[in-house]
Amino acid sequence: MTPALSAAPFAEVGYFEPWWIQILKSLVLFFVVFNLVPLALLGERKLLGRLQHRYGPNRVGPYGSLQAMADIGKLVFKEQFRPRTSIGWLFSLAPVIAMVCAVATMAVIPFSDTVDIFGTQVGLYGIDTDIGILYAFAFGGIAFYGLMLGGWASGSKYSFLGAMRAAAQLISYEVSQGLALVGVIMMAGTLSLTEIVEYQQNTLWFIIPQFVGFLIFLVSGFAETNRAPFDLAEADAELIGGYNTEYGGGRFAAFFAAEYLNMVVVSGLTVTLFLGGWNIPFWNDAPTFLDPIVVIVKMLGFLLFFIWVRGTLPRLRYDQLMSFGWKVLLPLATLNALVTAIIVVAVNES
Repeated sequence: MTPALSAAPFAEVGYFEPWWIQILKSLVLFFVVFNLVPLALLGERKLLGRLQHRYGPNRVGPYGSLQAMADIGKLVFKEQFRPRTSIGWLFSLAPVIAMVCAVATMAVIPFSDTVDIFGTQVGLYGIDTDIGILYAFAFGGIAFYGLMLGGWASGSKYSFLGAMRAAAQLISYEVSQGLALVGVIMMAGTLSLTEIVEYQQNTLWFIIPQFVGFLIFLVSGFAETNRAPFDLAEADAELIGGYNTEYGGGRFAAFFAAEYLNMVVVSGLTVTLFLGGWNIPFWNDAPTFLDPIVVIVKMLGFLLFFIWVRGTLPRLRYDQLMSFGWKVLLPLATLNALVTAIIVVAVNES
């Protein structure tokens, strides 16, 4: 299995997007992504209601379809407040960091390759870079500062304990998550997300040869997004609400939206890296206009999986969380990378 050939640089193929195309593309991308947040919120409340044998929202809008917008509006228009012992500007900066990092990571997720729109070549992604995976992990590494600052600047012991838990959890599982992608990178021979999707179009989706890496990446994604059963940083029975205990109104809404945006980000990365991105099985010449729809449908499937797991599995203890990350996932990710390296070298030399 040979590494995929790298695409020619944009300058060599004459690919250049005018500034107004880039602005318009960014607006459309963020419009689609931010609309996935209330959709995921409504889907979670509806699905959890059914899993728990009760009704979900069914009053605001047809079949409760506007309940998510009502919840967001209620939070945004609430009066802002903070504890007297908090550090004002850091207290306000923390949710901004969480939001910005989540939005910035979405920019590298490709919804299709370059397409011709009214005679202009337009890439259906925010940015395409040869280090797309490193870009995503860089902002993921910065994001934990938002949780850390939120807990520390609140001036509350419960918030501070939640922030320390969040920092330890995110750093621990980020190591396994990164190692889980080493096999994908070695097989594709590139760090560009669009080229990884193109490689899967010509061979197999990476969920098949890299199934162990897929499971590790997915489980680590639950921990990275603080979702059940890994929501120890927000454990209400122990820490009231963790790092966001003292937050309310719009600032709490920002943390809340960042969590759902991170779910969208992890779903998008999983689809891109392991499920062929915009590719449809056994239909390689599908019309280009279907590409973004295919990616969004696959992402919605993973969002439903996030919700299903929350309604199914109980929360772990903190010692179980850390033991699982360091004693199970990390050795498995290392072994998967080692085995993949041996196979890739053996195949290339044969």
